[in-house]
Amino acid sequence: MYAIIEDSGTQIKVSQGDTIRVDLRDLPDDAQSLTFDRVLMIGGGEGEATIGQPAIQGATVTADIVDPDDSDKISIVKFKRRKTYKRNNGHRQHYIKCKVTKINA
Repeated sequence: MYAIIEDSGTQIKVSQGDTIRVDLRDLPDDAQSLTFDRVLMIGGGEGEATIGQPAIQGATVTADIVDPDDSDKISIVKFKRRKTYKRNNGHRQHYIKCKVTKINA
């Protein structure tokens, strides 16, 4: 069984036991799991797919928080030749690594 969830404007296909990265959010310090309630589609299992309009009412995906995760740092370079103009900047996106434990239809 698999599900397609929406989180922070991105659609993610998940199955039970998958490890995914989602955007960092404000959570309590004792939070152990995340619940995604915006499930767009559930498929597999019985052979039929359930498609939401736009989301399936009452469907949730539960995931345990593994640890915070950071992506690789990217560097932004602005340069104009013959103008003595050069700017360097960097960005590192912060994520939360989660392991999907349950898909509720």
